Order: sequence, then C-alpha cells, then structure tokens
Amino acid sequence: MFDSLLVANRGEIARRVIRTAKRMGLRTIAVYSEVDAGLPFVLEADEAVLIGPASPAESYRNAAAVLSAAKATGAAAIHPGYGFLSENTDFARDVVEAGLIWVGPSPAAITAMGDKIAARNLMAAAGVPVAPGTEDPVTSAEAASAAAAEIGYPVMIKASAGGGGMGMAVVSDPANMAAEYEKVTAFAGRLFGDASVFVERYFPRVRHVEVQILGLADGRVLALGERDCSVQRRNQKVAEETPSPALTPDLRDRMLTAARKAGEAVDYTGAGTVEFLLAPAQDGAPAEFFFLEMNTRLQVEHPITEAVLGIDLVEAQLRVAAGEDPGFDPDALAVAGHAIELRINAEDSKRFLPGPGAIREWVEPAGEGIRVDAGYTAGTTVTPSYDSLMAKVIVHGADRPAALELARAAVAGFTIVGPKSNLAFHAELLENPEFVSGDYDTALVARMRA
Repeated sequence: MFDSLLVANRGEIARRVIRTAKRMGLRTIAVYSEVDAGLPFVLEADEAVLIGPASPAESYRNAAAVLSAAKATGAAAIHPGYGFLSENTDFARDVVEAGLIWVGPSPAAITAMGDKIAARNLMAAAGVPVAPGTEDPVTSAEAASAAAAEIGYPVMIKASAGGGGMGMAVVSDPANMAAEYEKVTAFAGRLFGDASVFVERYFPRVRHVEVQILGLADGRVLALGERDCSVQRRNQKVAEETPSPALTPDLRDRMLTAARKAGEAVDYTGAGTVEFLLAPAQDGAPAEFFFLEMNTRLQVEHPITEAVLGIDLVEAQLRVAAGEDPGFDPDALAVAGHAIELRINAEDSKRFLPGPGAIREWVEPAGEGIRVDAGYTAGTTVTPSYDSLMAKVIVHGADRPAALELARAAVAGFTIVGPKSNLAFHAELLENPEFVSGDYDTALVARMRA
C-alpha cells in the first residue's frame, strides 16, 4: 500500500475519502479553493494546498494546479472523487505519467466510456442490451428526423459527451425535431466542447437502475448489487435505494451479468457503475433493461451499497489501485437489509432552485442505522460556485419498511438554518404513496410537482 493520498475534490466526497484513508494510516492531502478554506475536508486532512479561486476551472478542474500540489506535498496517489477531473482521460494519463498512482480505471477505459455513441456500440458488441438507436452521430435535423421515423417516436436526442442528466431532449412530435436538435447540439457544444448527438428510443415510463462494479487487481470484475435511482428532478438523482423494489431475482441476475460483461469489455479496474434503463412489463410484454452509460468513477450514492454489503468501497478502491485484494472476500458477500440515500441539497423543495448561504445552525440526525456524509457544518457557507449538495443521509434497516421509518426519523431530526434545503421535499417523498409502494418511475417527482 502507498503511504499518502491527495484527494482532488471537495465537500462531502473529499471528506469521506479522507476519513477512510486516515483509518488506513495514509497521510492525506486536500486541495481547496479560496472560498472552501474553512470547510471540514480542508481542516481534517493532514495537509491542505490552496490551488485557486472559487471558479472550478481555476481550481478543482485545474489539472496542472492539482498535479503541482501532489508533487509539492510528495503525494503517492490521487483520488479524484466524482465530478471535476474524475472522468478526465488526459488528467488520469498525466497522473500516471508523473509516476503517481491513479485511483481509478485506466485512461483507456475512461476514453472508451466517455463517448456515449462509442460506448453504446461497444456494449452491444459485448452482448449488453442497448435500446434501439443510431450507431453513428446524427449530423443534421433531417438525419435525426429520419432516424426517429425508423426507431419510432417518442425518441430522445442525447449528447454523445453528455453526463449528469444534461444534454438531452425528448421529442414526441416530428414537428419539434428541428428545434430540439438545434437546442441539444448547441448546448452540447457549449458545455462539453463536442456537439455530436445520437437518437435513441425514449421510454415514457422507465426506471433508472445501476449496478456497482469493482474491477480487481487480478482482472476479475465483480457486480456488487444494484441501486434504484429513479427519484430524479431534471434528470438528476435526489434519492436512491437498494435493493431495487422493481427487480425479480431473474431480472437482477441478468442485469448483474450484463454489468460484469460491460466491465470486462474495457478491462475495468477499480470502482465504477453501469447504468441501465428498466422498462417495466406491460401489455403482456416482459420487463426489459437497456444500457444507458458507464460511470468510470465512484458514485455519489455508493454508501447504500456499502450499507447492505458491509464493505468500504473507498478502501477497496485504494487497495485495488495498490495492486492488493479489495479488503473483503468476494465469495462471502451477501445483501443484508435495505438502504436508502437522500441527497440534502441547498435548494427549495418546490421548484428545486438553488439557495446558497451561510449556515447558522446545522444539527445532524444520529442513531443506529443512520449515517450522514456531510460537506458542511455550522459556521460554514454554501456558495453558488459549486453543486448544491450539502450532505447525504443514508439509512439501513432490516427491510424496506424499516428503512423508510428510519429515513423519516432522520429527515425530521435534521436541522439546517441559513441556506435553503430540500428536507421538506424528502419528508413529502417518504410519505408519497407511489414511493412507499415501491412502484414508481423516473417521472415520480414531476407528478409530485404537477
């Protein structure tokens, strides 16, 4: 095992990685922007290096500044967390070429999965189910219309380089295709630097289910169970649970097998996630699932997998990166109970608009089965410079009803005064009949706010 780790991220994920690294006896190094100087992750690291102003481009996305900090502090390895530089092929390659250990998959695997069109075609060749769609970029609104006519409406136009629920549009009426095509290509070119898009079948009622994979140092790829991420606003997740209430044992086995195939197709190492869309059984047709994308990093929602399996995925990442076993026996793993994660964001509970501000009071819930991964405390400030995520509430109960009760108690016991928060939304979600029944889909939040 290496002796030191630089965490190239901020907030709750930086704090969470630092916690495990320190438990393992590693010297921890944080990098931070000027506005983050007083946050817990900076104070809890053994060393901290200022790398720039608030702008992400000048700080957490500044690869040169991060590498400079690693060299100056003698860091042996870099953990990128999620977002920022975590799926940046050039940065991963620069880390390796600098003689440092990259805690993540190979640059080649990141590249293979970074382009959604190429990834989609690679998965199809590996025997992973994909939705009907184009195999090449569509280069005009006319070509998109022709593809949609062949696939069948409704369709989704998706940015090839997109991510995080951004860069996509649903088209149900052919008359709207030209306008939506121009809108998505312009957005993709501006945000991702790549305007290429493809067209894929859109399923009006669908669930979003992902599988946690872990590529081991010996070449094996493990599928460590699924997470249901169907509670979304603006195509972005706000709550997750495991096991998914939607999967039968047979469907789960097939999905986990497909996820393993996906990882094996790119010689995956470390922690990653294979995301699927699940179309429920209807009109006599069986349930179907299709490859959506692979996230070549640790996911925000990884703690619920940790909860039901009793493992530490960050420890596994670090051990695999060092060429060691993952710290647990893969053959002895078994899912125990049910876990739910709620993302506590600095946004209002009705329209989900950002509401940053200084935190005057911060009281976290506590008790058996309740875990809070937080990036903030009382006296710190949520700024508008970054994602609105303040904390994650993770609960683990003997079964789903028990987990729901724990989640309700945790939300009721969480006090945040200062910035806005979506605690009221989560309280509403946990009483929503659809969510409580387990029979819901990605349009649940839209229906709640209709």
